[in-house]
Amino acid sequence: MLKRQTVSFNQTEVLTNSIPERTERKKVGILGGTFNPPHIGHLIIADQVGQQLGLDKVCFMPSANPPHQDKKTAIEAAHRMKMVEAAIQNNPFFDIEKSEVERGGKSYTYDTMLQLTRANPDTDYYFIIGGDMVEYLPKWYKIEELLQLVQFVGVNRPGYALTTTYPIIWVDVPSVNISSTLVRKKLETKCSVRYLIPDETLAYISEKGLYQNDDKTRRTDL
Repeated sequence: MLKRQTVSFNQTEVLTNSIPERTERKKVGILGGTFNPPHIGHLIIADQVGQQLGLDKVCFMPSANPPHQDKKTAIEAAHRMKMVEAAIQNNPFFDIEKSEVERGGKSYTYDTMLQLTRANPDTDYYFIIGGDMVEYLPKWYKIEELLQLVQFVGVNRPGYALTTTYPIIWVDVPSVNISSTLVRKKLETKCSVRYLIPDETLAYISEKGLYQNDDKTRRTDL
């Protein structure tokens, strides 16, 4: 797109050469998940993908009610959002995307990304998934339409092949064998999780008494 630049000299308007108008698009990464709780593995993935692809920022997007076939349990979404906010508060490159939690119901990625792309037409979205999730892409809700909305980014996971027929950008990320399940088990058995999750997240967990396998946890089936 071109725009015309004008300069005034003594009430006379002079048309100068047309100059190109900058139309740079924003590049935003989306790391979705339950984040029950978030741990340093999530932060490493977000940072590595964002830096290697030159993104403007990476948003953590907690799900409200993921449509997984396997039933999982998680604490209330409000707690999970607070834990993510605590985990990323010291890194301006990170942000939180609350649309799925605010919308409620089942968190279909297609619905979310359709909403985001319509609201932000100047943004290209890079949706980050683990290598273990790639084989399930054919089962994702409206996957072909979703491919028109986002660029998928895959990160390597031990034991999973880096091949697929889908157009995925692969990013090599250091393997850190940490999972939210592991963190929860350690918390429930009073084992230390220091250095497995950010100190700020651990402080929130301690303050609210989460993952203590009692009524304070208030688990809900997802």
